[in-house]
Amino acid sequence: MRYSELEKELKRIKCKVLREGANHCIWYSPITGKRFPVSRHKTEEVPTGTLKSIKRDAGLE
Repeated sequence: MRYSELEKELKRIKCKVLREGANHCIWYSPITGKRFPVSRHKTEEVPTGTLKSIKRDAGLE
């Protein structure tokens, strides 16, 4: 999965970008109440462990 596809999934479940940094955006999940970073490298593949962690923090898993 690419970062751009991950962002679409996050928006679908109503996650919001809290702020944008140089290399990462900080997202907030209303499902879990957690904040988590997501890289801004839209065309790159998300590493497996990173994807699992982001999905867990977002409430997708």
